[in-house]
Amino acid sequence: MSHDDFKTEPVPGLPERPPEGERILWQGRPDWWALTKSATAFWWVMGYFVALGLWRFVAVVDLVPLGQAVALSVPFLILAAIVAVLLVFTAWVQARAALYTVTNRRVVLRVGAALTLTLNLPYKQIASADLDLRRDGTGTIAFDTLGETRLAYLVLWPHVRPWRFPARPALRCIPDAQDIANLLMVNARAVQGLAPAPAPMQAVAAE
Repeated sequence: MSHDDFKTEPVPGLPERPPEGERILWQGRPDWWALTKSATAFWWVMGYFVALGLWRFVAVVDLVPLGQAVALSVPFLILAAIVAVLLVFTAWVQARAALYTVTNRRVVLRVGAALTLTLNLPYKQIASADLDLRRDGTGTIAFDTLGETRLAYLVLWPHVRPWRFPARPALRCIPDAQDIANLLMVNARAVQGLAPAPAPMQAVAAE
């Protein structure tokens, strides 16, 4: 497992050209809308501002005319719209800056909008992987790594399993997550010299 913030990319998403025998099997990015909902708690935040607007309306509707009560509540909705734009923009930038790569030997995460970080995860350094599958087919595949390396949660965010410490790097909110999970499982077991799994990787409870 390694990372280097300063090398250029001879191959998009990889810090160096793959060695002989290594093949790129899949590359992709997070789905920006799925990332918005999952990583920023979008609907919870919107619900909070709507609740504030309703609270303000109920608090003043018996004291002032109806139109004025509505006007006093509108600033909360305007603030909600501004926050919504900021959350969506943040998730969109993070999704566009990320590039995930799966090869027959490793998983590579090129992440970071401001500071680019490339994280190599050879299959032999992956202890386990969990799939959080959503109803729309997007999902997150989080990895438990071997060894003493500790990864910084805030540096990797949002490309981590939420609220798990130490940080678990993850392919976050990717389309067709079940197919990618099965691809990972087949190749990881082959590299580790294990027999093919009898069933596809099962999804864990959504967080």
